[in-house]
Amino acid sequence: MSQSVSSVVTFPVLFADIGGTNARFALLVDAEGDIRHFDTVETRLFPTVEDAIQSAVIDAGAPVPKSLVFALAGPIGEESTQLTNCPWVVTPKRLVERFRLEHVILFNDFEALGLCLPGLKPMDLVAVGGALPPERGTKVVIGPGTGLGAAGLVDAAGLWVPVPGEGGHIDLAPVTARDYDIWPHIERAGGRVTGETIICGSGLLRLYRAVAAAGKSFAACDTPAAVTAAAEAGDPLAVETVALFAEHLGRIAGNLALTFLAHGGVYLAGGIAPRIVKVLQQGGFRAAFEDKYPHQGLMASLPTAIIVHDRPALAGLVDFARRPNTFGLRLDGRHWRG
Repeated sequence: MSQSVSSVVTFPVLFADIGGTNARFALLVDAEGDIRHFDTVETRLFPTVEDAIQSAVIDAGAPVPKSLVFALAGPIGEESTQLTNCPWVVTPKRLVERFRLEHVILFNDFEALGLCLPGLKPMDLVAVGGALPPERGTKVVIGPGTGLGAAGLVDAAGLWVPVPGEGGHIDLAPVTARDYDIWPHIERAGGRVTGETIICGSGLLRLYRAVAAAGKSFAACDTPAAVTAAAEAGDPLAVETVALFAEHLGRIAGNLALTFLAHGGVYLAGGIAPRIVKVLQQGGFRAAFEDKYPHQGLMASLPTAIIVHDRPALAGLVDFARRPNTFGLRLDGRHWRG
């Protein structure tokens, strides 16, 4: 059975979406109230999450929260959570003591993104390759940003059941002849090429350098933003890199769609997808997504869309707090009491 959040959190509730680069906060005074958003903070500017909360929320004159509901970019631990691409360690006991809290509930960041999917409106989405996803049906969300995250949202017995994971770290293999030219030049960690190796911000730059090395070309760009800017300006090396980035995002998104049989659609989140909408819609993404012999027909029927909502993970946490009974989710192992 799912547990009702109304029985385990006390308002006001502070929500947070904490990734490798940025932390976003919002506060809800009661279940029916308006959401108050706070300035986004860069994680590198604060030594701890407690310092960021103090500066961005408490010092801004917000009501003192009694509960925290956070989405974190990393697998949730029993006593503390180390963020994957950020030095912060989130320790519920320390948060309870510092801010005199009654409750702390932690979610994986892509689990929180999964929670937002049923509540997204057409204006929050841009279709890639056809119609927008339907309201019901099992869904998948994948998002390249500082890293690569993924999660499922299973439609079961009238409830939405989020399935967190670390899908960004599954292996990514070469498929085309061009891939085999490029693969030997990809910088790899731990001897592996994973989705996150090339499908994230730093991965885009890693892919750019590999493409340059394969063609014995000079790699002039030294940041991911420079690569996308060069692609928009028509630089051939950067144009190919961004096209390959979209293609491999399509491959791994298709793998996850097959894993979950995502008839409810695959959603692209994170900071990069909304910036390369035209590239994703040009065909390479969908062609790679559907290239799953012997299930090309099935894959062609699964819709894909880009999330353009500005704070979707926070929206997911708030939706869960407001309508807990629509989600089949136990809080065991993620709920700490003061």
